[in-house]
Amino acid sequence: MESSTSLPSTSSSSFNTFRSACRQKVKRAIYKGNTTYIYGWIPVLNTIILFLEMAIVAQLVRRYDHYFDTRPILTMMVTNSILNGIADTVAQTVTAVRRRSALSSSTSNTPDKLAIELDEKLPHYGSELIPTHSQHQLPPPFDFERLVRFASWGFVIAPFQFKWLKFLSHTFPLTSSSATVPALKRVAMDQFIFAPVGLTSFFTYMTYAEGGDTRAVKKRLSHVFVPTLKANYMLWPAVQLLNFRVVPLQFQLPFASTVGIAWGTYLSLTNSGADP
Repeated sequence: MESSTSLPSTSSSSFNTFRSACRQKVKRAIYKGNTTYIYGWIPVLNTIILFLEMAIVAQLVRRYDHYFDTRPILTMMVTNSILNGIADTVAQTVTAVRRRSALSSSTSNTPDKLAIELDEKLPHYGSELIPTHSQHQLPPPFDFERLVRFASWGFVIAPFQFKWLKFLSHTFPLTSSSATVPALKRVAMDQFIFAPVGLTSFFTYMTYAEGGDTRAVKKRLSHVFVPTLKANYMLWPAVQLLNFRVVPLQFQLPFASTVGIAWGTYLSLTNSGADP
């Protein structure tokens, strides 16, 4: 009887030991990936994650028409989520490279040209788009929770974006005799209505997802909303005019999201650089 009662206890102990050992191996692998660099600049872990995301996109693209025909909303949500994940991975990689560059510049007393160009050309809150002062770890480890938050935002917002694009398509239809004017009307509606609402929703969602409260949301919006909206108007009117004028409806959101990888990278940098 004693041996039979001790068996479950022994099995449980073995399982806990195995789980602990696996956890330690994963931690060591992640640490190794964070501290090993390609060409001395790009973290290996970031590169692996980016390749995995690109592989998923490649598989999705192969059967995109089939997925869209059967489940259009879900297809948009998954596509948007993956592309947002790529944007955040790129942003985290840029941050790692930028801060490593800043560390190298501080030891060699040479200016960081990349930082100067980014800070001069892109509207942002504070003195730097990618902060490098001492309270930030140089370079930062890959933040998986941040990746999940950013990808989940793409998943959540996709149905609203898709419905909005359908609304614009039905409200301002393009015809063979009149295409440019309706496209310009779509752009105006998109930029003056959806863009401000979308940015407000993004920063609100991210702040709450990070554990902030209403007060933190207001503080973050007061810091980053206006600079981000300015940056929005530097990119999206031209992109959306091309999108509305040329791209079929089912590809408009993926097209915008693909172009938006650069925009999402900027958003991720802006959000992470503004302490709520």
